[in-house]
Parts: sequence; C-alpha cells; structure tokens
Amino acid sequence: MAQMNGWMRGLIAASALMASVGGAYAQDSGETIKVGVLHSLSGTMAISETTLKDVMLMLIEEQNKKGGLLGKKLEAVVVDPASDWPLFAERARGLISQDKVAAVFGCWTSVSRKSVLPVFKELDSILFYPVQYEGEESERNVFYTGAAPNQQAIPAVDYLMKEGVERWVLEGTDYVYPRTTNKILEAYLKAKGVAAEDIKVNYTPFGFSDWQTEVSAIKEFGSAGKKTAVVSTVNGDANVPFYKELGNQGVSAGDIPVVAFSVGEEELAGIDTKPLVGHLAAWNYFQSVDNPANDEFIAKWRAFTKNDKRVTNDPMEAHYIGFNMWVKAVEAAGTTDPDKVIDAMVGVSVPNLTGGYSSMGANHHITKPVLIGEIQEDGQFEVVDQTPGLVLGDEWSDFLPESKPLISDWRAPMSCGNFNTATGKCGGATTTAAAN
Repeated sequence: MAQMNGWMRGLIAASALMASVGGAYAQDSGETIKVGVLHSLSGTMAISETTLKDVMLMLIEEQNKKGGLLGKKLEAVVVDPASDWPLFAERARGLISQDKVAAVFGCWTSVSRKSVLPVFKELDSILFYPVQYEGEESERNVFYTGAAPNQQAIPAVDYLMKEGVERWVLEGTDYVYPRTTNKILEAYLKAKGVAAEDIKVNYTPFGFSDWQTEVSAIKEFGSAGKKTAVVSTVNGDANVPFYKELGNQGVSAGDIPVVAFSVGEEELAGIDTKPLVGHLAAWNYFQSVDNPANDEFIAKWRAFTKNDKRVTNDPMEAHYIGFNMWVKAVEAAGTTDPDKVIDAMVGVSVPNLTGGYSSMGANHHITKPVLIGEIQEDGQFEVVDQTPGLVLGDEWSDFLPESKPLISDWRAPMSCGNFNTATGKCGGATTTAAAN
C-alpha cells in the first residue's frame, strides 16, 4: 500500500506539473494551431482595421496551402473589440485563456495596445502590433512591426524642412499616440531651431466630424508669411471629414501641405482625392512600390478578396512581415511555446514588400525603409523621398530627456526593455509614459 501511495503521489505530482505548463503548450496539443486576430470590425476604427483582419485570413490560408505549421493547419480565431479600448483587453484574455491561441495579431491605436499589455504579460502570450506608434515602450511579449517615430514622424519632418517649411501645425486625435509623438516632434523641431511661436498643437476627439473651425485656424496660422505644413496624427474615420474640409476651404498642398501618419490607400479609397493631390503621407510601404514581391502580393490579395479594386497599405505589409517572422521563429523553435518563440524571434529576417528584407531587433522592433508619398488623383501615392537603407525602430526617443539614456535588449543576460545606461539598472524609466 505504501508503494501504491508513493506511485499515486508521483502521478499526482506529475499531473500538477503538466497542468502548470499546460497553458504554454496547449496550442500544440490540438488538431490545429490557433491564431488570434484582434481588430475592430465596427466602430470608429473599423475603416482601418477591417482590412487587417482580412489580410490575416489571407496569410493563414496561404500558409495552410504550404502545409501549415509544425505539421498542423492554422486556424484563425477572429474577435471584434468594436473600437472599445477596455473590450480589447477582455477579447485578448478570451483568445489566450479560452481559445488557446498561439499568438495574436492585432490592435491599431496605442490606447488599445496599452489596454491589452497587462493581459499578454500576465498570461505570457505574444502580440504582433502592426501600426505606427509613439515609441516609449518595449515589452517582452510584444513585437512592434509598425513604425516607431524615427521610422516615420522624424523623417517626414526632415523632408518638409528640406522643402522649406518653417511653421508647423501638429494636428492629432486626442489620445496617447498623437500626444507622445507630438511631444517628441516639438522637442525635435525646437532642437532644429524652430521657435515656439511657429509650432501650433491641436487635438480633437475620436470620430470628430466638424472640422470647419479647425481648418480655418490652420489657414490663419499659415498666413504669417512663412511656409507652413500640417503634421497629422488624426486617426480613424475622422480623416474623411478632415480632408473634405481641407478641400472645401481650398487648402491645397501648394499652400499648406499635410503629411499624415495614419492615412493610407484604404482611407483614401472612400474620398474624392482630386482636392488632395500633392498632400503627403509617411509610411514604410505603398501599394505603388514597383517590384515583383509587391506585384505578387497585390495579385493574391485581390484574388483572395475577389475584388480587383481592393487596395493594399502599410499596416497590411507589417502583418505580412510579422506573420512570416512568427512562422519562421516557430519552425526554428519547433514549438509554439511563447517563451521559446520569443527567444527565437530576435534576428529573424524575412522579405518585405519594398524589395528587401526586414529583421527583428533585440528591442522587438524591426528594420524598415522610410518612404514619403504624394497623393495622386487615383488615391495612390507617388514616392517622392525615401531613406537610402533600412532603419531600425528606436523604442526610446533620443529627443526626450527622460528617454535618452534608455535602451532595450530582450536577449539574455540583459532581458530588459528599459535599461538605463546612466544608472546601469533595468527599470530606469523616469516617467509614467516610459514605464515598462
């Protein structure tokens, strides 16, 4: 009986051990490997995010045609957080805890990403975030495949400065991404000798539609005799009435050019673009990029959507890069166990759609080219400027004093997202925005 009790105790202990690690390996144990898709399909952000859900379904279908992953088919689990920021966290928890997804591809706004971060850390899962953001963050459980400010906002300002712009309107939606990006841009402009009175900052709510007063104020600010530009971090469906009002008030690109960070081909598809010709956007990809990889991607996209007019855009390419990096890392790790995949991700390199390769840095940001595009009558962009090579996303801005000494390296032995080079300590951030 004592032997039986010992055997039973061993069995119980083994069962407890398996239960404790079961969450990490649950994704490998079923007939399929589940992939979470966390994008708003309704609400103010649906104009931008629905397409990202569609491209994820296409990428998963394409991978299954290649034989799946680790000998199993991939299965998409799609949820709609409905542009409701707290609901993102609830939906993320359900994907990880109930659906047992191996990784999640999702979020657009920074407030939605901030909402889910505690969930991914608590449950030790992986988020691939595909949209430009404000930086000031590096999380172990997140891979940032969209642009950091040094891969979009700063190069856009540099381009406009070369074009003779001296006065700046920083126009944004009122939430963390525009406010932090504009904080960085204000510091950068002042470091370049721009006077405080030549910088105007304005914020409007999500879904804002009555742009008459704001556009009038932009026109007035631009009438001081100095070349003026608008740097726009307006997000979501508010862009449609914003650009319409620019046209209504005759604000042309020759008068006051607008460079946008959240307006791409998808957002322009529903707008009369004739009054917008010459206005700009800064991204890391445009549909108009001419190379075989992009041509093939566009053809697959239109075949998948059964619509030869569907456009592609930058965040779609970010999901394309992130998904292929995840596949490669899972194959290298031989498992979907998050800890092993996270370790395998650093250094992974895959083709992008601009004709080169993007690599994952130790700071969980990727290398990308930076392109400045000019709006054409057909809603596409003509590339008017680009970086000579790839730029690695900078997670902590050199232009904010509290962030300048911080670096991120998730490889052992550092394994830290905010190592303070001045104090020699991890967790050295000095502001709430920089807290990791």
